[in-house]
Order: sequence, then structure tokens, then C-alpha cells
Amino acid sequence: MAAGVGGLVLFGVPAVKDARGSAADDRTGSSPSRSGTWPPRWGDATVLMATCAWMSTPITATAVVLTGAGEVDNDATLERYGSIAVAQAAAGVHVVAPSGMMDGQVGAIRAALDAGGYPDVAICAYSAKFASAFYGPFRDAAECAPQFGDRASYQQDPRSADAVREVALDLAEGADIVMVNPRWPTWTSSPRWPRCPRCPWRAYQVSGEYSMVEAAAAHGWLDRERVIDETVTAIRRAGASIILTYWAAELARRLA
Repeated sequence: MAAGVGGLVLFGVPAVKDARGSAADDRTGSSPSRSGTWPPRWGDATVLMATCAWMSTPITATAVVLTGAGEVDNDATLERYGSIAVAQAAAGVHVVAPSGMMDGQVGAIRAALDAGGYPDVAICAYSAKFASAFYGPFRDAAECAPQFGDRASYQQDPRSADAVREVALDLAEGADIVMVNPRWPTWTSSPRWPRCPRCPWRAYQVSGEYSMVEAAAAHGWLDRERVIDETVTAIRRAGASIILTYWAAELARRLA
């Protein structure tokens, strides 16, 4: 905040994990749902966004409930998302961000927030989250790499054009912000997205993108600052109103 960063995204990595992600809406734990944590500390000095999912299941990783047969249980997952979103709103976040790409997630969370007395808490939907190899460094840090299989059954196929449809569905369900990630491999998606004057879109420059630049710069192969500026400028030129990047504090200071 001292650097001038306009918003922060909170992720919780609990010490104890289970198949329902119970820690994600535990208001006494370490997650972004911890009741009363955020307003007393920061107030409205920045926009606080919490990822509405969980890094708290030891098998599948971030976002889904499984049936006894090992299939994704969409309805049970939506119920968990609603509970997590309400807990995060109670903790003082301004925006909740469902990352699971579940069918109906925005509508379910909006209904839960409204019923819980939080109609002003916004929803940023991970509308176009591609099944990408670029998430590797984050998954290592958050200890959430899947123990078997992958997430391609519910994340977007990078070869597919379905992301445009997913964005339209999330807008229809009431998303306040829509997001694409990772950013570099998906440049061609954003110009075809449905336009909504009230709804900005956000680009997530993910851990693999960040790590590649840092590693190359450490070897002297790239001019680090120039590459950072070029990538962020390109994202803005593509139409993003909000950029989520690991270089946020550095860029904010440089652009001040």
C-alpha cells in the first residue's frame, strides 16, 4: 500500500487440509475468512480481494469437491463457495474471486452474499482460467499441486474458444469483474469477449510468467525492467482495466 498498489489479492494456505476445504471458511484460522482481520488493519486504504476457493484439500488442490467415485461434484462445490464467500465478506474483503470454473458459480455466490447481508461485496470471476502449465511455481508455493490427474476437466482447454462463452455466462449471472489467466498464452481471447460497460476485465500475470522473466534476467539474457514494462503495457493495450502481477509494488513505485 505504501508503494501505491491499488488492490491486494489474498490467498490462504492452511496447515491442516481435508477433502472439503474446511479451513477456507474457518473464521478463526489463517485463511482470508478470518473474522475481523482486515478492516481494523487497513480499512479502505486498498481494495481487498480474496480468492473464493481453497488450497486446503490434500488431493485435488484448489477448488472442488469430489464424489465417492472421484468425479467433480459441481453442486456440492457451489455450496462450499457460497459459504466461503460469506465468511470472506464477514472478514471485511471488498471482492470475492471464485477460481474454480464451476458451472453456475457466480450466480450461487451472488445469491449467498445477498442472503447473508453483503449485497455490496463484488464478484471477480475467474471466467477464463485455462488448464495451463504456467501455474507451477504458485502450486509449489501454495502446496496445492494435485496428487493425481489434472484440472483439465473443468478448466479451459488452451486450444478452445469456449472462454468467450464462459465470460458471457458469468456476466449474465452478475459478475462485476471477469478475468483471464494466464495472460501471455491467451492474448487472442480478450478482443472477442462480450463487452459490458459496467464490467471491467482483469488479467492475471501468473507465477510461471513471472518466474520465466526473473530466471532469464538472473542469467543476464533479458533486460528485466524493460521486459516487465513491455509485458504489462501489452496487457493494458489488450484492454485490461486491472492487472494482477507479482511485480505490482515495483511497478506502482516506478509509475508514481
